[in-house]
Amino acid sequence: MNWRSVLLILFVAGSSPVAKPPAGEGSASGEGVVATLPGSNFVLRALSPGTVEMRDGFWAPRLRVNQAVSLPSLYDLLEENGIVDNFRRLAGSGPAERRGPLYTDSDLYKWMEAAAHTLWFPASEELAARLDELIPLLASAQEEDGYLNTYYSLERRGERWTNFLHGHELYCLGHLIQAAVAHFRATGGRRDLLDIAIRFANHVVDTFGAEKEPAFAGHPEAEMAFVELYRATGDRRYLDFARYLLLAEKTGLSIRDRDIVYTFSFIPYTERTVVEGHSVRCMYANAGAADVFAETGDPLIRQTLDRLWKDLVSGKMYLTGGLGSRELGEAIGEPFELPNERAYTETCAAIGNFMWNWRMLLLTGQARFADLAEQALYNGVLSGVSLTGREYFYRNPLESRGGFQRQQWYTTTCCPPNIQRTLASLPGYFYSTGDRGIWVHFYDRSQVRWTPGDGVEARLEQDTSYPWGFDVAFDLNLSQPAEFSLFLRVPGWSSGASIRVNGASPSRFEPDGYAEIRREWRSGDRVEVEFLSPLSLMESNPRLRENRGRVAVRRGPLIYCVEGHEVPPGRSVFDLSLPLGTEREEIFRSEFLPDLLGGVTVLRTRARFQEPGWARMEAYFPRGGGRVSYSGLEEVTLIPYFAWANRGPAEMQVWHPHPSGP
Repeated sequence: MNWRSVLLILFVAGSSPVAKPPAGEGSASGEGVVATLPGSNFVLRALSPGTVEMRDGFWAPRLRVNQAVSLPSLYDLLEENGIVDNFRRLAGSGPAERRGPLYTDSDLYKWMEAAAHTLWFPASEELAARLDELIPLLASAQEEDGYLNTYYSLERRGERWTNFLHGHELYCLGHLIQAAVAHFRATGGRRDLLDIAIRFANHVVDTFGAEKEPAFAGHPEAEMAFVELYRATGDRRYLDFARYLLLAEKTGLSIRDRDIVYTFSFIPYTERTVVEGHSVRCMYANAGAADVFAETGDPLIRQTLDRLWKDLVSGKMYLTGGLGSRELGEAIGEPFELPNERAYTETCAAIGNFMWNWRMLLLTGQARFADLAEQALYNGVLSGVSLTGREYFYRNPLESRGGFQRQQWYTTTCCPPNIQRTLASLPGYFYSTGDRGIWVHFYDRSQVRWTPGDGVEARLEQDTSYPWGFDVAFDLNLSQPAEFSLFLRVPGWSSGASIRVNGASPSRFEPDGYAEIRREWRSGDRVEVEFLSPLSLMESNPRLRENRGRVAVRRGPLIYCVEGHEVPPGRSVFDLSLPLGTEREEIFRSEFLPDLLGGVTVLRTRARFQEPGWARMEAYFPRGGGRVSYSGLEEVTLIPYFAWANRGPAEMQVWHPHPSGP
């Protein structure tokens, strides 16, 4: 527990200190963003965010912007747009009319979860004070039976629990629970927000479920939340309700088949054969299913998880880790239906992809899940927020004609606080432990503390310029020598890794796995890693028709794009053709530019452009009637995809024509 958390417990207005719960009633220490408690089916154990210190590298500046700029500015917008006033209205001190869509409670709850995660670290006084104001406000707005929803109250009280398909009541409750559990853990056991969530959760489990009133999650999210509440409290009813939401038969409620597909709920999860429907709902359902499997060991759920993951990566996911090819229904399309300019790719879907793969990694220890989580994080998630921390993408297309820009506010404000809670908790995803040792999943300058054995205190320091550079060094400090394994992920994007221990001759490890180094470790031991072949040209399956004859450029975990700011004057990114050749290092020259886009490594190459006359020709003509003429080689610069649209309107493209393509 940090010093600010102690002050919060002792001095919070309207709340008295609450001791850490006794064993069996939940624990606030040693738990990650996803709690991996003894007796579960997790292979790896998550570490709490508070055990990891992010140092100045790639992520630390972004986490500071998230805490100092993004969270305060979004809270101001939540106030300005009446989202907080909706709760004051129920407490008797707000306006007469409710504002915003029916699901806006969840936006405030996600903001509160993000603010709670910052309490693991030296949190800003402003964020801590906001939480201390909001918690008693929520308590005042809550009804005697535990129900709390600003939309279905007062004049709409009679509509409660009548619209499971679109009502979002369980969805909002889910985000309240996750905020409460995050706050409970980060403060070392403070229960005021948790007790609010428990009262509402008890109202639900006492009313709905097997042998009770029927219910289903029109927007999956509560499954994850109820499992996490079970982990925090030990109350089995919450796990049973999460399982009910996943596996209940479609009885007692009327719903159209197309809505069953759209919501990814209402039929037993284990009958699912493909990922389909609303992309965020689908990912959240899968993440919730992984949580339920972790606590129940249901083999049919595990088989379904594996089946759906394979379906996702076999032709329904973008290179950025984004999901959702259709604007209609924000839906996942058919296999290889992955248009670039019309890609819906909601930021929340990429976050859901990250969340699902993180749970699969904890369940299996398999690097393929960490690879995909990293792919989504660095590209589909990070692109969702501007470098200033004030503007956001709801959609993240892979191609733009120049009119696509981030905004500070959306009427549906799900993505901004979702990004904020992901970034605020990010240190908790870098490392985990297992029976044999400590696992390193992601790379950045950081330090982690853990106990590899009885009486042994250990600290692992990581130094790297990743993702711009691909050398990583680890230094160990231990209170006494200890034998354990150090597991280092060898990313699937590399051709392998060269690893030295204390300067010894390097060992070569293959990609798409974890390199295990087992020995008796002593303070001062040093491990040096070099990831090989970071740059590659990516092609699509020929069935992905839009990308035929095109390539994308990947360097390490980052996908690169060409933005209109970086092509010669008078040229269009849509007329660009990357050069022939197979020697990648001769085609692309990497250069770190500290003053560009907050400091990025760009790729420079020489490309050809179709001459303007081609663009002025008729749309159709007999074969052979058109002649394409190309310019000579001209300098072009590629930037990381996550950084596009930070310099004003401009064209952008990820997939480029390539003469050697199919």
